[in-house]
Amino acid sequence: MKYIFLSALLFTLSFSDIFSMNSYEASFRQVVTNDKGNTLEYSGHIKAMKPQYVLWEYFQPSSKFIYINKNMATIIEPNLEQVIVKKLYSSIDFFNIIKNAKKINKNKYIAEFQSVLYIINVIDSDLKSIEYKDQLDNTISIDFSEQIVNKKMSVEEFEPDIPSNFDVIR
Repeated sequence: MKYIFLSALLFTLSFSDIFSMNSYEASFRQVVTNDKGNTLEYSGHIKAMKPQYVLWEYFQPSSKFIYINKNMATIIEPNLEQVIVKKLYSSIDFFNIIKNAKKINKNKYIAEFQSVLYIINVIDSDLKSIEYKDQLDNTISIDFSEQIVNKKMSVEEFEPDIPSNFDVIR
């Protein structure tokens, strides 16, 4: 679950537009590999808006919605009819990570934040992937496609709609 929170906070950016980007939308494929080589694969869609609004919609292997609204995370799991609401005590400022990333070669950047090393791949000014190793020694790789930059979005898009019959865990 910890890698999902971390991933949920990592929304995607184009390096050439870093200071002008206000929103981002893309499809994603996320692969989590543990230290034994076992993998879990997820796919879905992400929406993000400055300063810290993110919605990760997971389609596979099961439906899940993760809303990040500044320092609150809400996870809606329709298959379980369950919602988890958590306060985030340490947030990741992805814009700051990107701003401080150092170019390694034409398409690769590297950044460190809270003792986590991020490898960021950019092709033709589009963020293609982010890879990092979490504190549980899982390698997380997120590939992005169908990116839309600076699409008009509203804060309301990042407010979860919690069904009244779902169990809420706080």
